[in-house]
Amino acid sequence: MQTRETKKSKRKWLRNILLIVSLLFLTVVVYCIYQYNEGLSEASNGKYKNNGKIFDPFNGPEPQYGEINILLLGSDSRGEDHSRSDTLMIAHYNQKSHQLKLASIMRDTYVDVPGHGKQKINAAFAFGGPELVRQTIKENFGIDINYYTVVDFDGFSKMVDIVAPKGIEVDIPYKMSYGIGMTLQPGKQVLHGKKLLGYVRFRHDRLSDFGRVERQQEALTKIKDQAVSIHNLVQLPKLLGMADPYIDTNVDTGTMLSIGKGLITGNSEKMETLRIPVNNSYIDERADVGAVLKIDFEKNSQALKTFLSDNGNNRSL
Repeated sequence: MQTRETKKSKRKWLRNILLIVSLLFLTVVVYCIYQYNEGLSEASNGKYKNNGKIFDPFNGPEPQYGEINILLLGSDSRGEDHSRSDTLMIAHYNQKSHQLKLASIMRDTYVDVPGHGKQKINAAFAFGGPELVRQTIKENFGIDINYYTVVDFDGFSKMVDIVAPKGIEVDIPYKMSYGIGMTLQPGKQVLHGKKLLGYVRFRHDRLSDFGRVERQQEALTKIKDQAVSIHNLVQLPKLLGMADPYIDTNVDTGTMLSIGKGLITGNSEKMETLRIPVNNSYIDERADVGAVLKIDFEKNSQALKTFLSDNGNNRSL
């Protein structure tokens, strides 16, 4: 009799535990859906709200050994159907170590674009979208890309304000105004979404596009550091909802959540960065497409491969 009562008590205990776990799971699911829709409602007019209907199919291979290469593209569109890429980066994420690396390729790098001859690398996006950019990088540098993400800059400012509600601290070396629709005064200050976007897009200084790439990497490194917090793990569903209409990507939601969770909970190290071309590997030239960077492909291909490998102990070059 006592044994029977003990079994009933155990079954009741297990049933209660399962009920509590189920309720917690349901609560989390409802919360995530609610937060995602909240973010979506704040970004309903984003440029890429009809994902998957803008670009040709992307034929990147499946990731191997838990290493993911994502092509990050920012368009400088002023309303054209076929605009060039204003920003071209390769983000490398290791799912085991949770290490994130970021390589920027200068927009004026002179390369062979499949089917279009010698061009600035940013023209590949205008000719054939992310897929042609992937082919161009593979042909010229021997690196293949698994996924792509094209970002509408309006969405960048909104996402920054969610990830870093207190802003990002920068030290502006001189007055910035031309071409960014605002005026940024020199000095140390905290910038929020729209002003930070102006800071990373400005390129009319003595360093030209080199300075812009430095500022982009600086800002993304600081944003990543801010993102790695429990606060942003809670905000992740809303951030994905906010980002959706401003991003065209073939990264599935599960992979996005996995990377976001890994960066936030995986104690990832400081993000490493690289610029292509690396120092002492290029010359300025004039070509039929304008001012270009003629690069040493062997030196830069090796630098990029080493940087993206697990054995590469690299810094900004």
